[in-house]
Amino acid sequence: MTDPALSPAILLKAYAAGVFPMSEHRDDPEIFWVDPHLRGVLPLDGFHISRSLARAMRRGGYRATLDRDFEAVLRGCADRPDTWINTPIHSAYMALHHMGHAHSLEIWQDDELTGGVYGVTLGGAFFGESMFSRRRDASKLALAHLTDHLARCGFTLFDTQFITPHLARLGAREIPRATYHALLHDALETNVKITDVPLETDPVQILQRNTHTS
Repeated sequence: MTDPALSPAILLKAYAAGVFPMSEHRDDPEIFWVDPHLRGVLPLDGFHISRSLARAMRRGGYRATLDRDFEAVLRGCADRPDTWINTPIHSAYMALHHMGHAHSLEIWQDDELTGGVYGVTLGGAFFGESMFSRRRDASKLALAHLTDHLARCGFTLFDTQFITPHLARLGAREIPRATYHALLHDALETNVKITDVPLETDPVQILQRNTHTS
């Protein structure tokens, strides 16, 4: 059962206000709300594909899917020694997924889920929540396919919440809270859906588009 404090309506209202929930760790039932002074964003026209990632994409041997197994991605993101994805958060995002507001992108290799990313959509904004990787480059492959897909659907904002060295190498940057809220306001006025276009499954096409825009 979803925690009333994390109902879909409250969650969507929070995201629209630029706030997102977290917990201290998986065994802590308490939730707190975060609105960072500096916000991480991944420009949809500025995703950096390194030479090694480009080689992995050309080599293939993997398959990308959208919303094939949202809960498996959610569990994959929580499968680490220290995670903020507790039981109330798990239930809340499952509820959002069933409503069509939370989505996952999966990477499959040898019929095994090896990486993925999930987040929330609202208007033209994608709020990235977490990602995981069980094989080298799997989470990078997921982000490469996701950023390409969001751009093709007409999304204008990819919110990564915070910046990590991993995200920074892929082109993510920090912006002040006021700048973020202005971008969010514009994104919420955009009427797009993550299902507006089919997911690109040919990595060569993504590489070509990335070369043209970077």
